[in-house]
Amino acid sequence: MSERILVIGNKNWSSWSLRPWLAMRVSDIPFREEHVELRQPGTRAACLRHSPSGLVPVLKQDGRAIWDSLAILETLSEQFPDRQLWPDAADARAHARSISAEMHSGFQPLRQHLPMDCLGRYPGRGCDADGVAANIDRVCAIWRECRAQAPVKGPFLFGHFTNADAMFAPVVSRFETYAVPVDTVCRDYMGAILALPAMADWLAGCTPTG
Repeated sequence: MSERILVIGNKNWSSWSLRPWLAMRVSDIPFREEHVELRQPGTRAACLRHSPSGLVPVLKQDGRAIWDSLAILETLSEQFPDRQLWPDAADARAHARSISAEMHSGFQPLRQHLPMDCLGRYPGRGCDADGVAANIDRVCAIWRECRAQAPVKGPFLFGHFTNADAMFAPVVSRFETYAVPVDTVCRDYMGAILALPAMADWLAGCTPTG
């Protein structure tokens, strides 16, 4: 297999880029990262050089491009079954895929009003916008349910780190940025994500311009 290249956007802003990047780092999957500057006049043209969608992230390997975060995570789980990027148990695996797909397609008010800004600190900003409180409540309910039913011991949604944690990691960052109040279960989960060495490396790569 040829070298794996993950094309990502600015680390401070690109929530979709964080997802596969974090999964690959936590799972010790080798790759080289390339960057596309977001929010620039030439951003779309730069992205189109890597992906027909004109968006990042993109995983490039063996002469093909795999775009969309969830598609990349599914591909990685197929290529590296020993990394257990989905839970082993069928019911837990179905649950993990369901909440990952829900995160992928939903939570629009949260995305709009609490955009990812890893270095920013804006307590309460946007939290009173329409739909945001309901989104926050749903995220916390997901986290509590997963932690209560985790099939193995560990601090993550299904015990050990999975693709579901990669999908929700940007939400952890958002909750930190906007000082979203959460209960102890959710705070402990957020602490586990933020304590990952890979997450620390991502944050260290952020710059104020994105």
